[in-house]
Amino acid sequence: MPDKYHIETKKAPPRLPKIGKFGVVDWREDCAGCHNCVKKACVYDRYRQEAQYIKNLNEVNTFFFECMGCFSCVQKCTKGLLSLAINPAYEQMGNGYYTPDIILTTWNQAETASDPVSGAGYRGKFTGAGFDAMWTDMSEIVRPTRDGKKGREYISTAVDVGRKLSLLTFEKGEFTSVLPPLVDIPIPLIIDMLPRSYYFPQLIPIFVAVAARTGTMVIIDWKDRELPGAEKEKYLSNIIFYLGKDGALPPGEIMRKIRLVEIGDGDNVEERIKELKSLNPRIVVAVRVALDAHGEQRAIELAHQPAIEVIHVVADINGSQIGVEKPGFIKDIVRDIHTSLVKDGIRDEITIISGGGIALAEHLAKQILCGADLVTVDLPLLIALECRLCQNCRDGFTCPAKIEGIDATYAIGRMTNLIAAWHDQLIEMMGAMGIREVRRLRGETGRALFFEDLEEETFGRLFGTRK
Repeated sequence: MPDKYHIETKKAPPRLPKIGKFGVVDWREDCAGCHNCVKKACVYDRYRQEAQYIKNLNEVNTFFFECMGCFSCVQKCTKGLLSLAINPAYEQMGNGYYTPDIILTTWNQAETASDPVSGAGYRGKFTGAGFDAMWTDMSEIVRPTRDGKKGREYISTAVDVGRKLSLLTFEKGEFTSVLPPLVDIPIPLIIDMLPRSYYFPQLIPIFVAVAARTGTMVIIDWKDRELPGAEKEKYLSNIIFYLGKDGALPPGEIMRKIRLVEIGDGDNVEERIKELKSLNPRIVVAVRVALDAHGEQRAIELAHQPAIEVIHVVADINGSQIGVEKPGFIKDIVRDIHTSLVKDGIRDEITIISGGGIALAEHLAKQILCGADLVTVDLPLLIALECRLCQNCRDGFTCPAKIEGIDATYAIGRMTNLIAAWHDQLIEMMGAMGIREVRRLRGETGRALFFEDLEEETFGRLFGTRK
């Protein structure tokens, strides 16, 4: 059995005042001065933390919004002087998809590498759009041997990237099949290129260092090949160069050292793959397919071509189809692609990477359940650096998170912590579902519940199909 995959983490406190969700409003005018003030009994010890925070305050307009929302002080105050308030700056973060809750969760995981804890619990809807309309089946959670990351059973998160044989051949008892090249990654997660609207070139060498530390890989545009610096030679096994549709190919000495390369979709895909294979027959080539109006069908067509090894389907940053009036969501599109290839009997031969809309650790597991072999992430790693998705950088204004001058050690630590937290949550979910290997998780929709299917099954006969 291989050594258990583990990521070394270290707590990485934020550089800037954290924009928390809750704060306690304290009306001291009528305070009775109780000897045992209810604020001192806070289960999260926020009272003393607030006092220390005020002592070290540098900005006048920076308030303490670290309350966990347990309501202990609000309910126990004999004078009713305390009330819970939501930070207005918190509500302004993110966009319609990357909600403030997602951003705050990402910050907490990047700081501690652990699951975030909320005293207020979950107070939202039990279903919604996108991944919120999907639940995982945790029926195996009672198994004592499957206790997640601390269990006695080994749970593997490794994936193989490349094309697999549909069958093996033997002649006179000898194995005669020619095995295609495969790239083994210990976690089903690859770091993708940042969208151009959130592009920070100084982060590229940091992404490379994070990929090396966590054992995964990072996609870098070949045009940015000089940004990782002189030390990139020793990290070539962790780098996937994106070459575009018809860009220049890397020189032979580079091609012989890298394991995986990505090209843009186009009419000359097979010719480009042959050219790359002539430089390095053992390299794996991925084809990047934009999920526009024709992206789903194009991905299915490419999967039927024997020369295609890996298909990387990419939606927009919110997981929606690109340039479509009524866009579909990435989980539904990948599920349709997976189902189509299963019906055609070729799903096990091709590797599908899904990108776009993967914002939380649960999205990683859910997307694999829908049929992806692994996923790519971009914005969550930027959010780990205290980015608020305020779009100031896109509009040419100063970044409030000061990403431009970020310290490399801090950035590497925060991103590493986030990936470690996602990996631990994936293991917890797999253990609760009774699955010991992430390869078996792929397309296992029997371990998932979909709101659309449940609604149709429950109310379809009474009210018909939802429009």
